[in-house]
Amino acid sequence: MKQFLFLFFLMPLALLAQKEKPPLQKGDRNDQNRSISNKEVTVAGEKPPITDYLIISQKRDTTYLDTTLTMAKDFKFNYLRQDDFELMPFHNVGQPYNELGKSFDLDLLSPRLGSRARHQNYYEIDDVFDYYVPTPLTDLYFKTVVNQGQQLEALFTTNLSPQFNFSISYKGVRSAGNYVNTLTSSGNFKFTSNYTSKDKAYRLRVHSVFQDHLNEENGGLEAASLQGFIDDEANFQNRGRLEPNLTDAQSLLDGKRFYIDHDYEIIGEKDSTSYYSGRIYNKAYYEDKYYQFSQTSADEDFLGDAYISSNLQDKTNLEEGMIEAGVSYDHHLLGFYKAGVARHKYNYGYDRLINQNSGVINNRLIGELYQFKAAFEKRIGKFDVTANGGVNIAGDLNGQFITGQASYKFKDVAVKAGLAISSRAPDFIFTLHQSDYLNYNWQNSFNNIEKQELSFLIDSEKYVNAQVTFTTLQDHVYFAQSLVTNTNNEITGYNALPLQASGDITYLKIKLNKDISFLRYFGLDNTLMYQQVTQTDDIINVPDLTARSTFYYKNRFFKNALLLQTGITAKYFTAYHMDGYDPVLGEFYSQNTENLGGFPMIDLFVNAKIRQTRIFFKLEHANQLFASNTDYFSAPRNPYRDFSIRFGMVWNFFL
Repeated sequence: MKQFLFLFFLMPLALLAQKEKPPLQKGDRNDQNRSISNKEVTVAGEKPPITDYLIISQKRDTTYLDTTLTMAKDFKFNYLRQDDFELMPFHNVGQPYNELGKSFDLDLLSPRLGSRARHQNYYEIDDVFDYYVPTPLTDLYFKTVVNQGQQLEALFTTNLSPQFNFSISYKGVRSAGNYVNTLTSSGNFKFTSNYTSKDKAYRLRVHSVFQDHLNEENGGLEAASLQGFIDDEANFQNRGRLEPNLTDAQSLLDGKRFYIDHDYEIIGEKDSTSYYSGRIYNKAYYEDKYYQFSQTSADEDFLGDAYISSNLQDKTNLEEGMIEAGVSYDHHLLGFYKAGVARHKYNYGYDRLINQNSGVINNRLIGELYQFKAAFEKRIGKFDVTANGGVNIAGDLNGQFITGQASYKFKDVAVKAGLAISSRAPDFIFTLHQSDYLNYNWQNSFNNIEKQELSFLIDSEKYVNAQVTFTTLQDHVYFAQSLVTNTNNEITGYNALPLQASGDITYLKIKLNKDISFLRYFGLDNTLMYQQVTQTDDIINVPDLTARSTFYYKNRFFKNALLLQTGITAKYFTAYHMDGYDPVLGEFYSQNTENLGGFPMIDLFVNAKIRQTRIFFKLEHANQLFASNTDYFSAPRNPYRDFSIRFGMVWNFFL
């Protein structure tokens, strides 16, 4: 209901906003209008995309609102609104996604809170975009859920003048799920504003974000129900009859952030033959968030011994703020340079001390970091070269990173090569954690995680899109499975412990994509990913091969008023030791006892576009109706969703 109330109050803003079309502004030197859709089957009567409605990233790269109907749009029509090829969703909308492919942060200087499995729908700073629109724009997204609920996202943005834009959006999801104790309820509220003075000397961007993500946690199926599910017993085909490991637990990720980024030009000249600009800049943010696991009664068989028997509540809080100031210089011959210093303060922890036989678990990690950051961009010959770096020059934690990229564009192929080196302290959850469960209390002194990565990217609509990354890790920190046993040494439950790898790890990922059109109206979109890990112990576990193939038909009907896109998508990944999920931590952990995967997921879809409205209708996991077994999982003890019928739409208003 709160999603629809938000939409009700949003619509009057569109009616009150001005309708005069302001002239477009020239952006930064690296602002370029780029399509975010892939080229595929085109049919007569298709209109060119609208390119006047700009979307601006935190790096001031600019794309435009894409209202076309493509296979890329079908792949992004999900809870995260991004292509989830490298992800494996849990059965219910709003639950975590397991990872079929790995990616590593390489441009951070300080630790994060942790509970990363619950952050997949959490808006970080780089996930917030600004807008420039000639007329008011409303973007509405709606999709049905698995059971009893809905998901809705509404965005409204307008330029009150050519210099000032604001946007307001809300994303809400509520879904009961088909299994016991799997309800999800989340809300993401976001407000952004950006301003540029008439002489373009002063630029300002601000945003505020309020987010809450509530999940009931059932710990997966208990042993008898798990076996009944695998054997496809008639009594368990009603998923509400399957007994979970946890019946009264839930987790909540809650956060708020306030952010400002502004700069002022102190020297500059712009004419037809030369360009230079020198600016001073300042950015700052404050963020307060927490992850909380709560349970009515302790379940010691599944999660181990507990200090208390009822009303368990583990609340982990991180409060942090950063202020940065510096200068930038942009010259049409010399390139773009940026350098600044930042002060970062953090306060992580709990409101109590825990005294164990092995020692006292402290309650807080409080500190500050002084950082230096720099960036460089230049076109050297026919190569575009970029570099970024940062280092903690003083403070309580060491850390540094440097990244560099060089790109070259041929007639039909764009090539990019990159190098990144990173050293950073592990997320705070690895260093300090407190819980009402005994086994979830620790205080560690881990070394920095060292990472190096080489990457190579080919972007070609004519030939193939290819991505190759080779990553090496030293002192990798991870969660490993720990078994809970009873007095008879029988396994009754599972929890996770933080460990640091002693040996080097190398990780290779090769990803290929090609969309082939034939017979005018037909297409075949193929994506293939190969991965190989070299390691002493099985720490990073991924499938060797992941593939997705979509065969589709696309054409126009009813005097070109309706664009139809229909087909079938098949996805498959080889069996591997799939990561387990720990609800107390909100983290995935490495396990080497259960080999899961090796099953197909086949979806049938019918999509349509009428004017600026895109309609999606999908039969998810349709092959489950004819499967001879039900051995399909998103994580150990957590089944993937059964066959379901889902539909929804994306609707754009241009006033």
